[in-house]
Amino acid sequence: MTAAMPTNVCIIIAAKNAADTISRAVASALAEPEAAEVVVIDDGSTDDSAAVARSADDGTGRLNVVRFDENRGPASARNHAIAISRSPLIGVLDADDFFFPGRLRQLLSQDGWDFIADNIAFIDAAQAATAHGRIDRFAPAPRLIDLVGFVEGNISRRGVRRGEIGFLKPLMRRAFLDQHGLRYNETLRLGEDYDLYARALAKGARYKIIHSCGYAAVVRGNSLSGSHRTIDLKRLFEADRAILAGSRLRGDAEAAVRRHERHIRDRYELRHFLDLKKEQGFASAIGYALSHPSALPAIVSGILADKAERFRPSRSPAPLALGGKGDVRYLLEAFAVERQDELPNHLP
Repeated sequence: MTAAMPTNVCIIIAAKNAADTISRAVASALAEPEAAEVVVIDDGSTDDSAAVARSADDGTGRLNVVRFDENRGPASARNHAIAISRSPLIGVLDADDFFFPGRLRQLLSQDGWDFIADNIAFIDAAQAATAHGRIDRFAPAPRLIDLVGFVEGNISRRGVRRGEIGFLKPLMRRAFLDQHGLRYNETLRLGEDYDLYARALAKGARYKIIHSCGYAAVVRGNSLSGSHRTIDLKRLFEADRAILAGSRLRGDAEAAVRRHERHIRDRYELRHFLDLKKEQGFASAIGYALSHPSALPAIVSGILADKAERFRPSRSPAPLALGGKGDVRYLLEAFAVERQDELPNHLP
């Protein structure tokens, strides 16, 4: 008889105004036998998120709901959840999302990792209730990803569909986080996951990815993660600079982080220029661009790309469906279109 999987995982859920989805998220986490704790942090909601989360309690004593009076941001909420939990393994679940049954068992069947993540299925909100029966089944094909592969997987390229590897939701070993003093950067409200995982990899974390899909990300038009402020971009490229300043990276890893820093900084410069144009007028925006010559290439190329996009002939959008299973697409999309016995051993 196979030994029972240990119950040693804390699932943390940071929620803000998530009353319409939090019950499903909590229920999916409590349904996992390996979850010893489910900690919900209501991050200053103005709706009934905390009460709805408590209503999903299954009576096993594993659910802990804490409410912040004021919004502090997801990094602060997650750090608080880590601080009040005790389980040796920590996983993150967004309040909009949910686990497919058996996710933790599948992840915990792997060994040799400090962080381990699986594929993510993006599900249209209207189809979430029936999504489990429509997702593709992929062989785990586990592999480790290093800092270079991780950072490169977070640099988008215009016209190229690419997975944002920083969106993966790994289980994390508390011992590794504690050993290296790692927690979420509370100044970030964009890319806080990317920053934590990048800093962990810079410290030598073994980050394993399997291609099986156990996490459902629900696509909604009003998702908080779908919007960000210009200052959030600035803080994110500053976080890259902090990694470069505080870590002794080998040449290829340093070059990758610098590329990501430049990628985010270029996005910031364009957004900052457009903000100035909107708030203070065209002359002020041009004055900024001319006084910051290093920002000019990003501003000019961004504006030209936007103009080209507007005048490009309209095309039908690429279908969400992959493998004929309905409105489902995958973060590790390059794997999702392969057969189980043909999965390539590299990240997209």
